[in-house]
Amino acid sequence: MNILILGSGGREHTFAWKIAQSKHCDKLFVAPGNSGTAAIAENVAINGNDFEAIKQLALKEAIDMIVVGPEDPLVNGVHDFILNDPETKHIGVIGPQKAAATLEGSKEFAKEFMMRHNIPTAAYESFTKETLTDGYSFLERLQPPYVLKADGLAAGKGVVILNDLEAAKAELKSMLVDSKFGQASTKVVIEEFLDGIELSCFVLSDGEHYKILPTAKDYKRIGEGDTGLNTGGMGAVSPVPFATKEFLAKIEDRIVKPTIEGFKKDNLPYVGFVFIGLIKVGDDPKVIEYNVRMGDPETEVVFPRLKNDLVEILQAMANGTLNTIELDIDSRAATTIVLVSGGYPETYNKGYEITGLDQVTDSIPFHAGAQLKDGKIVSSGGRVLAITSYGDTYNEAIKKSYQSIEKLHFDKMYYRSDIGFDL
Repeated sequence: MNILILGSGGREHTFAWKIAQSKHCDKLFVAPGNSGTAAIAENVAINGNDFEAIKQLALKEAIDMIVVGPEDPLVNGVHDFILNDPETKHIGVIGPQKAAATLEGSKEFAKEFMMRHNIPTAAYESFTKETLTDGYSFLERLQPPYVLKADGLAAGKGVVILNDLEAAKAELKSMLVDSKFGQASTKVVIEEFLDGIELSCFVLSDGEHYKILPTAKDYKRIGEGDTGLNTGGMGAVSPVPFATKEFLAKIEDRIVKPTIEGFKKDNLPYVGFVFIGLIKVGDDPKVIEYNVRMGDPETEVVFPRLKNDLVEILQAMANGTLNTIELDIDSRAATTIVLVSGGYPETYNKGYEITGLDQVTDSIPFHAGAQLKDGKIVSSGGRVLAITSYGDTYNEAIKKSYQSIEKLHFDKMYYRSDIGFDL
């Protein structure tokens, strides 16, 4: 098979790393890719939202399957575009069609879906700039902290949690009236704060059947002790130690099954990954949000634990035969620590040479915001590398990742030294 991966981050490098190991993969392309994918696949300078260019590449290279990494192309309808074109409709696309991708494209749509299918989540209401004063009144009725979410896609930055009522009102005005998150915050969802510990559940769907991948927990805040601004993720561990068999059974019965059934009832064709952001409140799971793709950096700890041939799983998803697959999961723990550019998630500089990668032997360096330039690997984004390690326990795996990080350097490199501290 000839396979095309869309995306350029650590998630896509992990996809490429796993797919390249498959006996079913003849040629592998990544658009646009990064320095990590360049070493194992052919990078093509195409934006994931340039559907016509993707089509032309798919025809030229006889692509059999397209695996969509990030959410943007899915929300914009890349699956529908490929499916509805007579020249490309034979190509399997891993990632839901546009209607189903709205689960991530709109927080309000996702909350309505959960309410309709009795999936446990936080109470909420939605507001626009026309209903700003209603939003103020709703905040006044809530207990702090106050959770404000931009309705649309905001690259993982559209959620604000504040303890002060006046600050929450000011933030609501900033989002709705001053367009703090642009188009994404023309509508804002305010919801009750759920107090607990978060984890991520990943589900494979072929539209009819499902399989549940190992759980993971990521760390969103930039600062030690989970402080500071939200990021795209500073590290992750898998499995999640507090996710007992009993708790996992609750997730499957109360959340996964009604989600998959909900897709069918609402006629939302779903071939792809369902990322369910969960929170454990007491002994019960509740849904914080849906994403319609794999998480990053969770992919960097989930896929290394998957012993199956990934292409066989993807084929089963595309063909509607996922029920014939038995997942084979590595019993070891996996952890990843993300190295970021100094200043991230606010302003930061790019183009710094990354050294020491050839010295890392006990971990897998997954490239994210990194590119080849004049024969050197240089930083090109906020999150630059994710250093993944295995261990008999997550503590052992974390230790290995930190030991590997000591061999790496780029100017103003920053990482959290407390990943896994809360477990």
